Amino acid sequence: MKIIIAGAGEVGFHLAKLLSYESQEITLIDTDKECLAYADTHLDIKVIKGDATSIAILKEAQVTTSDLLISVTSSETTNITVCVLAKQLGSKRTIARISNTEFISHKDEVGFIRFGIDELISPEALAASEIELSLKQSSFNDNYEFEDGALTMAGLTLSKEASFVGKKVKQAAKIFPEIHFVPIAIQRAGTQFTIIPRGDTLFKEGDNVVFVTSEGGAEELCKLTGKENTEIKNVMILGGTQIGFKSARELCEKGFKVKLLEKNKERAFDIADALPNVLVINTDGRNVDILDEESISDMGAFIAVGDNSETNIMSCLVAKSKGVKKTIALVENMDYFELSQSIGIDTLINKKLLAANNIFRYIRKGEVVAMTKLNNMNAELLEFEVKATSAICNKFIKDIDFPRTAIIGGVIRDGLGLIGLGDFKIQEGDRVVICSLLKSIKSVERLFL
Repeated sequence: MKIIIAGAGEVGFHLAKLLSYESQEITLIDTDKECLAYADTHLDIKVIKGDATSIAILKEAQVTTSDLLISVTSSETTNITVCVLAKQLGSKRTIARISNTEFISHKDEVGFIRFGIDELISPEALAASEIELSLKQSSFNDNYEFEDGALTMAGLTLSKEASFVGKKVKQAAKIFPEIHFVPIAIQRAGTQFTIIPRGDTLFKEGDNVVFVTSEGGAEELCKLTGKENTEIKNVMILGGTQIGFKSARELCEKGFKVKLLEKNKERAFDIADALPNVLVINTDGRNVDILDEESISDMGAFIAVGDNSETNIMSCLVAKSKGVKKTIALVENMDYFELSQSIGIDTLINKKLLAANNIFRYIRKGEVVAMTKLNNMNAELLEFEVKATSAICNKFIKDIDFPRTAIIGGVIRDGLGLIGLGDFKIQEGDRVVICSLLKSIKSVERLFL
């Protein structure tokens, strides 16, 4: 695919990096010479210095024959303008990064597609949604919902209390035949290798395992693994950033009691005026004594979403030491993901990764409805819609020529999530959730063309 990315900031560079690994033809546009120089020397892409709202610059980037244009500059006005221009000049699909989430809520009413914008994404809104889901599934360290929870991805680390530790997958299936979950990926403790489980795969203590669950599966999984999915009501948020503000507002609307700490006085007062149901405290939340004064030990969750990743991580570690059950930290450095659970933080949120996941489904072949990359794993979780022409249509799962390094996690049929085993027959209109190592994705895509 020929892809143009406008904006070489953190999101744009990360997208260019991931897409260049996919052997896509990437052109990156930005006005910042230093950002482009770094991208040019580190990535196999074309760079153009200039304003992406310039028609001449867009034509230089060959927008007229582009398959996809992604505008992710820091200015949503620029992003909207670039997408409108690109569409009129011939780009097949456009995606704009925005910060005003009202645009997403009213996109059908406003009719952004008529303007030439096919998709709107807000990394901040995606992060706030990820935080809310993590609090809902508090016992898991990695979560993702398909079709509003018809199927849910849940990741956790197996302790010795887990009922199936020491058993093979097929043995566990016989012992617990009526379960509503299936393992789709395993990472052994102390390794960076991702295993797609088969019947003879052994569960071991310390394994980081990702499951797909249908309705009721999360509760079963908690019981069998010795985890407790405790209900969280009291939440402390460190940082009045856009994500902190959006999270506080949405959690309050869902009935959570929220306390937000913001050291900037003006910002703290603005948030207090906008969110009357949130207790906003103008203080430096990095101070341990202040956290004690604000009763951090009574909190069910601590969410650190300040501007500094290291501060967020350290604050979460302090919260853990004070007995907080669930800690969530916003980080910008992708390398920190590998350290999260080893140092005791439950969930890490990364805006770049969330935005990339949201955009990547437009890169994949076949009718990809949703996708996410698994944290710390060399695998993707994709939701495909089955067409009448798909090779997988009207076949039993056991009869499908499926790659060994990919697995069907579940099927959504008529809005209902189902765990499909060997005798399950795939039908037209089904939405199939598949976990695949990166090397097998092209083989999986061909099944859904």
